Order: sequence, then C-alpha cells, then structure tokens
Amino acid sequence: MTVLEIIGLLAALGTALAWATSSLVSTDPARALGSLAFNRIRQLSVFVVLAALVTVLGRWQGFATQDALIMVASGLVGIFLGDTALFATLARLGPRRTQLVFSSHAPITVLLGVLFLGERLSIYTGIGSLMVVIGIWIAIVYGKRRAQLHTWEQVRGPLWVGVAFGLLAACGQATGVLIAKPLMNAGVDPMAAAALRVGAAGFCLAAIRAWPLRIGLAKTPYTPRLLSLAVLSGFLGMGLGMSLYMIGLAHTSAGNVAILSSTVPVLTLPLMWITTRERPALMAFVGAFCAFCGTAIIILG
Repeated sequence: MTVLEIIGLLAALGTALAWATSSLVSTDPARALGSLAFNRIRQLSVFVVLAALVTVLGRWQGFATQDALIMVASGLVGIFLGDTALFATLARLGPRRTQLVFSSHAPITVLLGVLFLGERLSIYTGIGSLMVVIGIWIAIVYGKRRAQLHTWEQVRGPLWVGVAFGLLAACGQATGVLIAKPLMNAGVDPMAAAALRVGAAGFCLAAIRAWPLRIGLAKTPYTPRLLSLAVLSGFLGMGLGMSLYMIGLAHTSAGNVAILSSTVPVLTLPLMWITTRERPALMAFVGAFCAFCGTAIIILG
C-alpha cells in the first residue's frame, strides 16, 4: 500500500469523523431553532463560501445550463428535502438514533437504482440491506441504558414520527444522489456542482422564510451561540467532510471511501461518550456495527 493510498483511507475515515462531529454540533441548535431555520443558516453560509471559491477559481466555466438545472433539482431533493428532514429527525431522536436511521440510505439507494436505473439486485445487497434494518432495530429498541439521562438520548414526540422523518431524509439523500450521478460520472466540476446543490437548497429555505404564511420561523431568538453552531455544523459536515471525501476518492477506490465514510453511526457512539460522559449501551454498539457491516456488504456486493 502506497503513502497516497494510506492518505486516501485516512481522508475517508476523516470524512466520517467530520460528519459524526457535525451531527453532535447540530443537535442543540436544531432543537432550539427548528429544522427549517437551522438548515437555512447552515446552507446559506456554506453556499456563500463555496460560490466565492468557485468564482475565484473560475470553475463556473463550462457548466451547461441543462447540467446546472439538474444539479439544482438534485439539491432541492437531496439537501432541501433530505437535510431538512434529517435535522427534524435529529431534533426528535438525538444524534445516535438519527445516524442509525439515516444509514438506511444505502439500501434505499440500491432499491431506487433497481427501480429507475435498471440495476440488478444481488444476494449480497439483500443480505446487507437486511443487516442494516436489523442493526437499526436493535440500536433503537435496546440501545439505551436507564442510567443515560443526557438530553441527546431523549426522544421528543412520538418515536415513529422521528423514524419517519429519518427515512424521508434517507430517501431524499438517495434520490438526490441518483439525480446527480450521471453528471458526476460524466466529469462535471464537483465544487461547482456542490455550490449549485447547496445554493438551491439555501435559497428555497430562504423563500419559505419570506412566504406570507411565515413557515420556517425560528422557534427561539437567534443568539451568537446558536448561529455559530449552525455555521460550524455546515463547515464540518459540508466543507471539511466533503473535502476529505474528495481527497479520499483521489487516492483510493470509491468502494473504500464509501465503506469508511459510512462508519458515522459507529463513530458517533464514542464521541457521545466523550461529550456526555455517559457510556452508551452495549446493544447500541452492536446495532451500529451491524448496520455498518450491512452497508459495507451492500457497497462491496
């Protein structure tokens, strides 16, 4: 294994760490502000930086209008719908359960590929999908000890509502990827594509805020702490995380990157342990590891 391959593997693992950390950073402001208001700040702040970088680097050139519209559609489905539902899940279920439910995007992506892209469903994919479902079930039903009292382990509202939002987030993520996949395979500029996807979601969230029905208003007044956490969440998850993901793709196989970056549910547990000083239940680790193994089988299959 070469040094560059090792760098690629470490970058992929760093992607998962950035995404897991972003989930922890996002929980409190998402609960305080509401998913729409929180996601609006997050997307617009990231778009400003990405758009500036793309402009300075001259990467808008050669991006056809039709390709841009496809990326906008991908952003509306994958980020506007998917991310907003994800943060609604986060506000209701906390980071541990949210990441587990969201890991269902792997089998959902496969299923959509079979239905709409004519891809074949292998036995490995079936086994992996079943493991993801079983892992999620184990971790949600048996993944909390009675001694765990931290607010991140509290379920706010009916459990099924949070799970439904999580599945909607996974469906949005999977559909957004499928919409963008042909263009990404054709070699469009990834930074410009990311800017268009994030910008479409951010401006749609801003339009909802300005709508006469006043949907998307913040639940509580904005404070410097809430604003800074929302911005930090965006740069950890979409700035640092996606940058490391691209570095990983440049130096190792896409399969390796996908597998290592899907360790988010597993990495979330020790990070929560460190942050809350409450040891997660053993079955939380078992469920997270089962879901990760299922995702790995899907990718390898």
